[in-house]
Amino acid sequence: MSRRCQVTGVGPVSGNNISHAHNKSKRRFLPNLQKKRIWVQELNRFVTVKLSTSAIKTINKKGTAHIAKLVKENKIKVR
Repeated sequence: MSRRCQVTGVGPVSGNNISHAHNKSKRRFLPNLQKKRIWVQELNRFVTVKLSTSAIKTINKKGTAHIAKLVKENKIKVR
């Protein structure tokens, strides 16, 4: 699987390492992804998804309706 959040779509971003002498070399900033097993009330089952930590906070606040919608549209694969 790619390093991408399945709900928000957040992925790696590129930037520079900057040394003390101000030499620049390319680097990647990876998102903080966590594998999370979430109970989705609308589907009456657990769903395992790869989420960014900000998406986990949003789901805790707003609920799992958006995940249920993505599962029904086959955008998130259920095991």
